Amino acid sequence: MLGSMSSSLSLLMQATLFAARKHRTQHRHDTVQTPYINHPIEVAEVLSRVGGVDDVAVLCAALLHDTVEDTTATYAELVEKFGHRIADLVMEVTDDKTLPKQVRKDQQVEKAPGKSYDAKLVSLADKICNVRSLPIHWPDQRCLEYFLWSKRVVDGMRGTHVALEALFDAEVEPRITEYKTKVSQTEST
Repeated sequence: MLGSMSSSLSLLMQATLFAARKHRTQHRHDTVQTPYINHPIEVAEVLSRVGGVDDVAVLCAALLHDTVEDTTATYAELVEKFGHRIADLVMEVTDDKTLPKQVRKDQQVEKAPGKSYDAKLVSLADKICNVRSLPIHWPDQRCLEYFLWSKRVVDGMRGTHVALEALFDAEVEPRITEYKTKVSQTEST
């Protein structure tokens, strides 16, 4: 048992270090330019704490979920370092950056219902964390559009995990209400 737990912790630490190295020059577009690595760590933490997820492969995929999409990491590199299950899960939640942004967003909505259970878990936690920290330079209308789009993506995954879905709703619903009011006030002036 101890050997298995030790190897699981080792794999989690390897995934954290790999993601940290790949994201080392990136920052979130928030008020304090938070190091980007905080985001995948938060996604894994939400999965563990709120979702009760203890599957190391899912937690590793959460830590690595943006590496192929936003860094120089490749699928082959993930397979070599973490195996097919984790690499495949990362790819299942990775957008194809060669496509236009709106196409990628549309694909997330379309593909959400057909994702594997594990990919849905990672995607739910990612959406929770994303709605908490939008870029500060976005105008109110863009924020509102993002919240509404995120809700459409999550709606396609309903029935996956009650607690994660409830947390998403608790995060996004007040923001939708707030930003609808802000946009409405802006339009009326």
